[in-house]
Amino acid sequence: MSHLRLTRIISNPFQQNTFVVSHADTSECLIIDPGLEPDKIVQVLEEQNLTPTAILITHGHSDHIGGNHAIKARWPECTIVIGGGDAAKLTDPTLNLSADYGTAITSPPADKTVADGDVFTAAGLALEVLEIPGHSIGHVVYLYRDGSPMALFGGDVLFAGSIGRTDFPDGDFQQLADAIHGKLFTLDDETVVYPGHGPETTIGAEKRANPFVGEPTGYTS
Repeated sequence: MSHLRLTRIISNPFQQNTFVVSHADTSECLIIDPGLEPDKIVQVLEEQNLTPTAILITHGHSDHIGGNHAIKARWPECTIVIGGGDAAKLTDPTLNLSADYGTAITSPPADKTVADGDVFTAAGLALEVLEIPGHSIGHVVYLYRDGSPMALFGGDVLFAGSIGRTDFPDGDFQQLADAIHGKLFTLDDETVVYPGHGPETTIGAEKRANPFVGEPTGYTS
C-alpha cells in the first residue's frame, strides 16, 4: 500500500477499528466506520491536515457508527455511505443494538446507500462494494483493487482467526460463511484484510487457517 496513507484508530470499549484512508499526496480522505471515540479521529485528521469527504460504514451496529454525529458536525459536507440493507440502523437504537447496552446511539441518516457491485469514488479513491450478510443483514465491505496488494475494509465479517458474530437478530452463520467463500476467498491470497476489530490479516492466511470458514472446516478453493 505504498501510495496510500492509512491510519488505524482504536476506540473503546469494544476495541473497534476506524480507518482513515487517503492518497499520500492529497489532503482529502475517507473515514471507514467512525467509532465511539470520535475525538481520536478528529485529532488524527488535524495532525495529518486531512479533510474527510466521505464516511464509509460497513454495517450499522453502534460501535461502527458512534462517531458519525461528531464527524458530520465538524465537516457537514462529508457524505455518509452505508449498504441499503443496514441504513435503518443508523437512526434506530434498537436496530443498531445500542439500546441493549442502555445508551441510545444514533447517527445522521445516510446521504447515499450502496449495493453489491457498486463502485464508490471519493477523495481520489475508488472502492468496490461487496455485500456480505450474516453478521448484519446489510453488511458491506469495501475493496480497493488499485493497490498491490489489494486492500479489503471488512468490518465484522472476517477477522484474524475468527469471523463476525452471527447471533444477533438479523445474523446468520450460513449466509456469512457462503459469502466469505463466494466473494472473499476468491480474491488474491495477498489481499490485506483490515477488519473492524483486531489486527490485519490476509485472505490467504484465513483460507488456510481460519477455524470457522477456512481449510480446518473442510473448505477447499
